[in-house]
Amino acid sequence: MKDVLDLAQRLYRLKRNQNLPKYKRFMYEDLLNSKAKITGLYGSRGVGKTTLLLQVLEELDYEEKLYISCDHPIFYEVSLFDFVDYFSKYGGEVIVIDEIHKIKDFQQQIKLIYDFLDIKIFFSGSSAVEITNADFSRRYSMYHLSILSFREYLEISQNMKLDSFSLYEILNSHIKIANKIIDNMPNKKILKFYKEFIDVGVYPFYFEDETRYIDKMQQNINTILYTDLVNVVSISGDKIESLKKLLLNICTSNPLELSIEKLAKLTGITKPTLYKYIEYLSRAELLHHIIYEAKRFKNLQKPDKLYLNNTNLFNALCLNKNIGTIRETFFVSMLYKQRIINYTSKGDFLVDEKYTFEIGGKNKSFKQIADLSNSYVVADDIEIGFVNKVPLWLFGFLY
Repeated sequence: MKDVLDLAQRLYRLKRNQNLPKYKRFMYEDLLNSKAKITGLYGSRGVGKTTLLLQVLEELDYEEKLYISCDHPIFYEVSLFDFVDYFSKYGGEVIVIDEIHKIKDFQQQIKLIYDFLDIKIFFSGSSAVEITNADFSRRYSMYHLSILSFREYLEISQNMKLDSFSLYEILNSHIKIANKIIDNMPNKKILKFYKEFIDVGVYPFYFEDETRYIDKMQQNINTILYTDLVNVVSISGDKIESLKKLLLNICTSNPLELSIEKLAKLTGITKPTLYKYIEYLSRAELLHHIIYEAKRFKNLQKPDKLYLNNTNLFNALCLNKNIGTIRETFFVSMLYKQRIINYTSKGDFLVDEKYTFEIGGKNKSFKQIADLSNSYVVADDIEIGFVNKVPLWLFGFLY
């Protein structure tokens, strides 16, 4: 075990010699100040989990600390518990365990560490398929790292500081907030930057090499399909093409055009299996699955709405993009992890069982939602709203 620890410490020294980005994502302070013995960070591939944990580790005031990545071959045949126990015996105080899902029995290993060892642990997992298992996640302090918000994209690309706002603040003070943001923007061109964000910049690795951004997204998608799903939920390799066909159909269609029956025929997947695959792709953060608001209480024959996880994925998966679907995808992607979202018969979305939103272009009227309380038109292609008409881009400032 001594040889493994020596190598791990050498690899950590090499990692520390790399320049970390100066920008710290919105969850940095929460992780840095976490009092939990074991803190987990999960999210889709490419959202910056490794960078964020290294930034936290660098700032923590401990003498003996270590970073390891479980996708390194030295950990393939080593008990994670035994390794952490050995590190702890020789003064180890805190360790970051990256890519923990690469350890086959990581759930049992991390439980043993929690029960028997006096050491602070941060861990990350790219595969939301297993990391979010209820029995596993309730035991530890778990944080979800989302894709970059539009606010974060602006902070990185324009090297500036901007505030985030609650949904309540945006709905009740959107004119004041929008004016304040635009006044701080270079040339006050907020829509120019918003259109950029729709196409690129959802994942932080965009800023590492802009020319290979689409290629890297496609690699991430393939890794999720061919590695995470194949290994973790035991989907056979021959079914992966069906999953890719499913993603392509969602990419090229309007959300309500595809019923489960139609999707099953198009992809050649049975309905029960299709529901299973939709769940896997949602938990792996390639899809958002939105159900009709009344289906929560009644067994209604209403189709579900399926969206790609974010607007950048359209460029990686298909050429034909529907502007209405892009708008709804952006709105869902900025609210999904924070709020309860359903679709509804009047308007497009019901949020937190209270607010009704109709999504559209700058000329979208209130006709469909005129008789509803707490209803709003969310309009693309406008910089400043009025009354209950809110600019679509502003929902990118929720975190």
